[in-house]
Amino acid sequence: MLRKKKYIDPPKILVLGFGLIILLGSFLLTLPFSTTNGEGLSFLNALFTATSATCVTGLVVVDTRTTFTVAGQVIILCMIQVGGLGFMTFATFFAFLLGKRISLKERILLQESLNNLSMEGIVRLAQRILIFTALIEFTGALLLSIRFSFDMDIGKAIYFGIFHSVSNFNNAGFDLMGEFHSLTGYVDDPTVTLTISSLIILGGIGFIVMNELFEYRISKRLSLHTKIVLMTSITLLAVGTAGIFLLEYSNGLTLKPLSLSGKILGSFFQSVTARTAGANTLNIGDLTQSSLLLIILLMFVGASPGSTGGGIKTTTFTTLIGAVWSQIRGKEDVIFYRQRIEYETIYKALTVTFSGIFLVVVMSLILTISEHGQDFLAILFEVTSAFATVGLSMGLTPELSPLGKTLIIFTMFAGRVGPLTIAYAVTIRRNPDAFRYPKGKITIG
Repeated sequence: MLRKKKYIDPPKILVLGFGLIILLGSFLLTLPFSTTNGEGLSFLNALFTATSATCVTGLVVVDTRTTFTVAGQVIILCMIQVGGLGFMTFATFFAFLLGKRISLKERILLQESLNNLSMEGIVRLAQRILIFTALIEFTGALLLSIRFSFDMDIGKAIYFGIFHSVSNFNNAGFDLMGEFHSLTGYVDDPTVTLTISSLIILGGIGFIVMNELFEYRISKRLSLHTKIVLMTSITLLAVGTAGIFLLEYSNGLTLKPLSLSGKILGSFFQSVTARTAGANTLNIGDLTQSSLLLIILLMFVGASPGSTGGGIKTTTFTTLIGAVWSQIRGKEDVIFYRQRIEYETIYKALTVTFSGIFLVVVMSLILTISEHGQDFLAILFEVTSAFATVGLSMGLTPELSPLGKTLIIFTMFAGRVGPLTIAYAVTIRRNPDAFRYPKGKITIG
């Protein structure tokens, strides 16, 4: 008698897949050839670095440039690329190379991995993702290499260009500038600032949107999803840029010493990178508390679905704003661009947001105990950065205790795969209710 194959939910496979990639990366980073001292990283620091790279976060406990050899840095870069695009996208790529047919189960996994609404055309989308990624990262690497060649020898400039292009397109924020300085030396440099900003934005709007924009020349239409993503992204970028510009304008440690164009570039870049990238041209520790709070809010919202970024996502944020606005106006339906949002979508947006808030609050609470004496705003900033897979830091991460590092590791992992995905992965298979209870009434507000 044949034994029936056990069905494994896509969320479980995604969680296990990311977990295995992280463990493999951790093992490689503990090997002697990965570090400049020839001893390898301790397992906890290797696990932290591998999680940060695979979850495209960018928080670091050791300096990437001085701690790792070229081999170690390439291992990190590979984890960033796989983590940013998703391991299912790479599995599909290798299946193409081997001439293997993509099965229905693999298509379902790919749909879940890319957070796509439909399975129709999912394989073609995966192909285009790889093409888009190669073209964008090559262009970014070329522009950055040319600019860096004025500051260093050509070989090093090309390597730096490739590393920072891949890192920033995948919204990872790892850099090779040394001693946690990120890109502060290029704060008023338009080539570096605008190139990296473009890489971050393209990586953050999502491949679904990117594909629709590519097809617009033929279809002449955009889906509601794409319209909301573009509208929300532009609004948040404008609000973030204006807010940081006004709040930091007279701060002598950040924008004040810069020219007007430098102030605008610095404000714009910090607004862009707060949306889950992690690179910075302004020293985060020197920002005013008002700017830090604004960045925390931007980080929590994050990028868009199906992108290389994290956070609760732009569509989630806009759906909740729409629901609140509809209630204020006494309307039953949430309407965007003359289309009604289903209640199931609103409930999911509420669940994702509450799960994110719950995770950030609980982790911040525990860290205030384990990291006694640390500033609360720094803890909240670090936890939000980890959850939204941003990577911006006020300098707290390298000082964390072993328990603190472990908590941030879990937060980065949960933020990348999604709290809901983890919840689905650890619970039993979900079945619809066989019946419904009678309605009950409670008072709200």
